[in-house]
Amino acid sequence: MTSIEQQLTELRQQINYHAYRYHTLDDPLISDYEYDQLLQQLRRLEETYPELITPDSPTQRVGAEPLAEFEKVSHLIPMTSLGNAFDDNDMHSWVARVARLLPARMRLDELEFVVEPKIDGLAVALTYENGLLVRGATRGNGVVGENVTPNVRTIKAIPLRIPTTEAGPSPPPRLEVRGEVYLPIAEFNRFNQAQAEKGGRTYANPRNFAAGSLRQLDSRITAQRPLSFFAYGLGYLEGVEIETQHQALNYLKSLGFPVNPDILHTGKFEVVLDYINAWMTKRSNLGYDVDGAVVKINSFSLQAQLGVVGNAPRWAIAYKFPAQEATTRVLAIKGNVGRTGQITPYAELEPVNIGGVTVRQATLHNYDDLAKKDIREGDTVVVKRAGDVIPQVVKPILELRPPEAQPVTPPPTCPVCGEATSHLGDDVALFCINSACPAQLVRQIEYFVSRSAMDIDGFGIKIGEQLAVKSLLRDIADIYFLNRADLLKLEGFAEKKVDNLLQAIAESKHRPLERFLTALGIRYVGSTVAGLLIDSFSSIDQLSQADQAQLEEVEGIGPRIAESVVEWFSRPANQALVDKFRRAGLRLEKSSPPPVSAAPQTLAGLTFVITGTLPTWSRDEAQSFIEQHGGKVTGSVSKKTDYLILGESAGSKLAKAESLGVSILDEDGLKRLVETN
Repeated sequence: MTSIEQQLTELRQQINYHAYRYHTLDDPLISDYEYDQLLQQLRRLEETYPELITPDSPTQRVGAEPLAEFEKVSHLIPMTSLGNAFDDNDMHSWVARVARLLPARMRLDELEFVVEPKIDGLAVALTYENGLLVRGATRGNGVVGENVTPNVRTIKAIPLRIPTTEAGPSPPPRLEVRGEVYLPIAEFNRFNQAQAEKGGRTYANPRNFAAGSLRQLDSRITAQRPLSFFAYGLGYLEGVEIETQHQALNYLKSLGFPVNPDILHTGKFEVVLDYINAWMTKRSNLGYDVDGAVVKINSFSLQAQLGVVGNAPRWAIAYKFPAQEATTRVLAIKGNVGRTGQITPYAELEPVNIGGVTVRQATLHNYDDLAKKDIREGDTVVVKRAGDVIPQVVKPILELRPPEAQPVTPPPTCPVCGEATSHLGDDVALFCINSACPAQLVRQIEYFVSRSAMDIDGFGIKIGEQLAVKSLLRDIADIYFLNRADLLKLEGFAEKKVDNLLQAIAESKHRPLERFLTALGIRYVGSTVAGLLIDSFSSIDQLSQADQAQLEEVEGIGPRIAESVVEWFSRPANQALVDKFRRAGLRLEKSSPPPVSAAPQTLAGLTFVITGTLPTWSRDEAQSFIEQHGGKVTGSVSKKTDYLILGESAGSKLAKAESLGVSILDEDGLKRLVETN
């Protein structure tokens, strides 16, 4: 093995090990930044020696060219379905049936059980040959599934080669691992929020999202989705003797697969029931969706003797948790005004206990959805609550509708400020178009000062609420007109706190223009869209005067975003708000390009994007350095980007760069690039 091959092998082993610590053990040994540096080092070496790239390299998770359709594959061992139990009586009936089929002289109290959470995701079968992942398939109908190997390879929790660590056992000649692809709830919420900000599609629940992501014909899309995986069993195994389900789970862990930590192995059936009933109460606090628990007979030899009836094994059963639904009565239907002015209808309910939580309100999504479901005040309704998701009204029970109940009509005026409401374009949502609406103000302040916007350190929502209540803030521009004397009069504001806050506000005046545009809270204009717009329009004045057609000429800007931007700047109140920011001294145009430099133009023709906090430079300093050497800096990653300059606490730009194969440099790497070009 050459020194380069040895270096590549060692890098891959390091990266795989740290990925295992992060995704499987949830116990990382290095920072995300250090991990990214290792990955970047590997990527640079592979770019130099492409003939040494291996299919199990961590760099090969970015996705492949789109498929025309999925290939059908047959499972060597069918992926059976499970029979269901809905209460303890059903479980006693199941174990009694098992007892009647036990071998002669074997007693029920000799049985061992394994209890596993029933993850609400998508079942897959992963085939490994001599440790290398060669196929990933969906369950399909249990006999024939779909080959989704390119998509499975993008999921970081799934090893491309086993074992993941040097201490792991030697890989068997052939192994099929079965498990569940799922989406962590926190990642689901983050993804939906980001999609909503840019006007993209949002998803109803994590399971639908996971299933749709895994069945993308373009695996590059799957690579951008934060999917995860839990292994729960073996399909087949060559060369290794495993006798029980508990041994199988431990063997999978030793190979580096993530196995759910909430698994019970016991010889007492009553302990099984106690565990399920206790664990059921935790479902709302888990980081993933579950819809039950799976109970299996531990012994594989007993499993074989008990066999299968129909398509369901006799040796396992799914205890389905009760649906997190209840019925209650709608007392009133009202509208809540959010940061962007969107008015969301919600129901005030007679208090009802759902999944251990008392529910008094439930969302009704929008007025179109409310009309389709025909939910009225006075109705008895079905209310659903899943995990930490806001309770939702599913449907009315028409047989119990009181005769005086009337359909709900969208309010013609804002329930808070009384200004006219409006639909924006073909959006189904209803809006209060008054940017000075008090209901919007606190949420606008919270968003404006947030890290992704103007990043005003120490200015949280509680301070925003306090200042709004005291009428020191009537709009977000008033932040820059706060004075020391007024702040010192407020409860909890000592001199040091006031000085720190005013200093942070003053520093924020120099944020890049795309950050200011993001902070304005224009619908569909998050940080990515703001970067695209500022790349094309060098000042807020230029942007405000652009029409829809001009905006749509910008790559990545569609009709919905363009219409929203034009509509926002057309409002007189918003024009006055921008003027107020200008009077406050904020920079509403891009920085002037640096003077023509005598520095060597070694970066000419190259396009850069900067993300995160650099060790010694501010972003403006890094941009000036690049431009002085002939390079161009843009606000968002695209196919035209040559390099991403990476600092600490990087955001979504890093994932986008990796998905597009963009080269990544740190601050020192940028300096070396200038010296070596």
